[in-house]
Amino acid sequence: MTSAWVRLWMSATMMFVAGCPAFHAGPLAGAPADATFVDVGGVHVHYRDVGEGPAVVLIHGYSASIELWRPVQEALAEHHRVIAIDLKGFGWTSRPDGDYSPRAQAALVWAVLDQLGVADVAVVGHSWGSSVALAMTLDDPTRVRRIALYSAYVFEAQVPSFLRWARLDGFGEALFALYYRERVEDRVGLAYHDPRFVTQARVEHVEAELSRPGAVAAALAAARGQRFRGVETRYPEIRQPTLLLWGDDDLVTPLRFGHDLARVLPDAELRIFPACGHIPMVEAFHPTTKALSVFLDADLRPSQPVPVPAPVPLPDPEPSS
Repeated sequence: MTSAWVRLWMSATMMFVAGCPAFHAGPLAGAPADATFVDVGGVHVHYRDVGEGPAVVLIHGYSASIELWRPVQEALAEHHRVIAIDLKGFGWTSRPDGDYSPRAQAALVWAVLDQLGVADVAVVGHSWGSSVALAMTLDDPTRVRRIALYSAYVFEAQVPSFLRWARLDGFGEALFALYYRERVEDRVGLAYHDPRFVTQARVEHVEAELSRPGAVAAALAAARGQRFRGVETRYPEIRQPTLLLWGDDDLVTPLRFGHDLARVLPDAELRIFPACGHIPMVEAFHPTTKALSVFLDADLRPSQPVPVPAPVPLPDPEPSS
């Protein structure tokens, strides 16, 4: 065993002696005064619900929050009811111990929608949130009208080696305690084609979210739940119309996986956006939001006129993976 591995194993042992990353079951301090929450089996879930019309739910990616969706949500709310939800362990939602797999997160989203009186919904996911969107569809297909996925992270082949190593007991605790909150600027930079999006304000926002109580333990639990080998064989069962939105320079979920997913899903259309990285809703906000709006407008009643969206300034939401 090399000296580097010895040091890492020693770090893992020290983590068990000092205490593993801790969960945080209760509400988080410092939430905005206008934040809205609902309790789901003891999980304090943060959500934002705006607009009227056919319901749309927005599901963020790994290590992100509903703030990523705010400009998109405001644009869609002109003729849809748009609900953005912080998944368990992220944003302002609490971080209790438990199951953080895509299927468990899907059940959480369905429970929130039940409490909000939503019968059926169009599901929009980004990156890891796409695996939650597909889990929602597989578990309750009659309630999902259509699906839109940005930079989908849904295949076992997409899981990076860091997260595969994190599956090991003790080793994962050490990896996340030592590295999860490190080199944030590099991780943010990896998500964008255009380095001008890697601002100090964006980096500081991500650092603040990662520093909230329970963030490391929840992120590790979510990482360990990213096991797609079994479920990806079921993707051909998904018959809903599906829009795939992908940047041509996505270094996190490369475009080849978009082509793979488009072949697997029976009714999928892949839209590719040039000079764009892992977060098309930021780098290609206007064309991706227009494409999404047209796709979702198919759910409007034939007699209901489709309003022309007002111009929206280029957003500056925080990045995710």
